[in-house]
Amino acid sequence: MTYTRTEMMVVAGARALAGRRVCFVGIGLPNISVALAQRTVAPDIELIYESGVCGARPARLPLSIGDPCLVTGAVAAMSMVELFQYYLQGGLVDVGFLGAAQLDRHGNVNTTVIGDDYAHPKFRLPGSGGACDIAQNAGEVFVLMRQSRRSFVDRVDFVTSSGRGLSRVVTDLGEFAARDELTLVALHPGVTLDEVRAATGWEVRVSADLVTTPAPTDEELRLLREELDPEGVYLT
Repeated sequence: MTYTRTEMMVVAGARALAGRRVCFVGIGLPNISVALAQRTVAPDIELIYESGVCGARPARLPLSIGDPCLVTGAVAAMSMVELFQYYLQGGLVDVGFLGAAQLDRHGNVNTTVIGDDYAHPKFRLPGSGGACDIAQNAGEVFVLMRQSRRSFVDRVDFVTSSGRGLSRVVTDLGEFAARDELTLVALHPGVTLDEVRAATGWEVRVSADLVTTPAPTDEELRLLREELDPEGVYLT
């Protein structure tokens, strides 16, 4: 089956969750990746949402963080205060899965403003939500985002969440490991190193053991297209 680069990104993000037990996730592209992981490589993973839901197994992709489908079949529902204090700050979250508008070479995330003037930005974004807390308190942090020079920048316009806990970045072009700075460790099928360099606002560090990401399987694509996002809300 043919597939898009967005589908490849979502599949790679899902595969990265193999072996993880508790995942704190938000709405958007990370959410479709964790939903796919729950149906493939991590059937026992417990999903936590900042609205206060633990152990979520949503039958469909939620429309917002307050979507009632998150509660149906969940292990527990509680206040946000309890969730953040006892679960996240208590060290019970293995991985936080975030999106980003901008990312720099050190893994700092911006989801607040685009433009150097905070009071009068070019664009004002949704802000942190729980992302800053997740970035600081989860055992490790994954970021899933489309890659371009607008999103992979030499310096973010605003540090919403520091890159201190970042361990992996998955894009529509490849995968990066976070060490002292992001290092390209995998190229998706059909993507060249020159494409990655052209879509990055700094000189890309490349692993000596660079590999090619395995293509999506027919079953992974069926789950994405028929069960998780049949209307193409996230994947187009």
